[in-house]
This record gives sequence, C-alpha cells and structure tokens, in this order.
Amino acid sequence: MKTIIKVLALGCGLIMFTALPAFSDEPGPPPPPQEHGAGDPVGAPIDGGLGILLAMGAAYGSKKYLSKVYRQ
Repeated sequence: MKTIIKVLALGCGLIMFTALPAFSDEPGPPPPPQEHGAGDPVGAPIDGGLGILLAMGAAYGSKKYLSKVYRQ
C-alpha cells in the first residue's frame, strides 16, 4: 500500500510541476528591434577563420603524408 501511495504522490508531483508553466500568464519574449540585422544583409564574415582552418588542415595532412612516405 505504501508503494502505491508513493507512486501516486510522485506522479501527481511530476504532473503538477510540468503543467504549471503551461498556465503562466507571462508573455513570450519581446520581438527584436527594427534595426536588428538591417546594417549587414550578408551576415557574419567567415573568411578569416575558414582560411586558418583550411591552412591548418593542409599543413597537418601534408605532414602526415610526408611522414608516411619517408618512413618506408
């Protein structure tokens, strides 16, 4: 009998705590301002970081290749 009461109490508690935020009267987040993203239609530049990653990958690949070729 004690296990049934524990299971029911746990179930009611979980239902209460998960359903409680659904009934809150708080509105959602405010909309972004009008000037949000209007200055740069292209987006964030990725050229610098992408170039560095490509150069590092090429250096690592050539190191691995040359160490494999000259090891024989």
